[in-house]
Amino acid sequence: MARILVVDDDSETRGLLTESLAAAGHEVVGAESGRAAMDPLSRREFDLVLTDLVMPGMNGLELLRWIKESELEPEVLVLTGHAEVPTAVEAMRLGAYHYLAKPWNDAELKEVVAKAAEKKALRKENVNLKGVLTHRDPPPVMVGESRPIRELMGVVERVAQSASAVLILGENGTGKELIARSLHLRSPRAARPFISLNCGAMPAPLLESELFGHAKGSFTGAVATKVGLMEAADGGTLFLDEIGEMAPAMQVRLLRALDSGEIRRVGSERAFHVDVRVVAATARDLERDASEGRFRSDLYYRISTVVLRLPPLRERDTDIPLLIQHFAGRPRGGGRPLTFSPAALELLARYAWPGNIRQLQNVIERLQILNEGGEIRPEDLPPEIPASPAREPADPARLPLAEIERLHVARVLEATEWNKSQAARVLKIDIKTLSKKIRDYGISRAAT
Repeated sequence: MARILVVDDDSETRGLLTESLAAAGHEVVGAESGRAAMDPLSRREFDLVLTDLVMPGMNGLELLRWIKESELEPEVLVLTGHAEVPTAVEAMRLGAYHYLAKPWNDAELKEVVAKAAEKKALRKENVNLKGVLTHRDPPPVMVGESRPIRELMGVVERVAQSASAVLILGENGTGKELIARSLHLRSPRAARPFISLNCGAMPAPLLESELFGHAKGSFTGAVATKVGLMEAADGGTLFLDEIGEMAPAMQVRLLRALDSGEIRRVGSERAFHVDVRVVAATARDLERDASEGRFRSDLYYRISTVVLRLPPLRERDTDIPLLIQHFAGRPRGGGRPLTFSPAALELLARYAWPGNIRQLQNVIERLQILNEGGEIRPEDLPPEIPASPAREPADPARLPLAEIERLHVARVLEATEWNKSQAARVLKIDIKTLSKKIRDYGISRAAT
């Protein structure tokens, strides 16, 4: 289906064209003159303009020139009598897609319109692809076998298939963008753009231009029309990181766009319909901010249809050895693969990691670059690792029963040097049950 504007001063001709194209499944709007066509063209996005050439006032050729000068993007198809064929050729030289002679053949009209609509769709898709800010990375991997991560990824698999808005909550460095990418790549939108925008990294006026685009001449320095990221993400996913830092005025504009499904570039009255799934993320307690008036509550409810909470690394410590192995085997910045002594691995596994996965990755990358080879020992670790105290053991009275059992099983395994037969006798369970608990709780030897 295409959105078509039919421009003809003859009401009967306009009615026939409108009826024929509407019967073919298109959305059709009529205008009785070139001048009358300017208003709907300024306010809405049309895929195709079908215009007569000879009209009083602004004729079809003048309307075509105005469309091109205004940097509007519909394909233009002109209708002409036999005497105006040279004018129709001039129209094509100015950028018209095609022309049809009157009286037209209805089948030919529908075929030409379909091809013009297809060209418009392909051109828009090309613009979308040019607007994608991410390069072709391999699919993201959420490393971990702990219960919190297994439960989280199970929810991600189910949520990915819907078009509902998702809010990802978690401390800085926990992998919120990685979860957003996972949602996109597991969704029916995977072949369409994934675009990421950090809402806290730019002032409100610049954020508005980045998100919605701007028209040529809308402000000083706007030397050309700019496609906004919301428009570029049409059909795909827009990831709004640090949405809690968005200014109140921008929250209003974003809410209006999400509710209506339409956006307007800065300095323009034209509306563009977009089909975008929004995934937002923040390290703030956005629900509390909304209840205390620091964030719009209506926007909060609009973006939080599904809420995913990412655990900090200190709450999934059994995954730390797996993450170390993952990052150590993938050199970055010209480094080399690493191996770790048991003592060094124990120090890394017991560290609290206040910067979460991002801090862990940076430490491993630093070691890859600075280490001259061989095994990483405790003395090779950055100063903050050996100098920092291990995490204080949690008060058992404040722990869930399952966590107390996990800790006890891990301590018995450590005390028996991972002799499973001996550990099973101490725990008074069989080896099969012990193996199941090790798997279910994500217990690994390096983490005990």
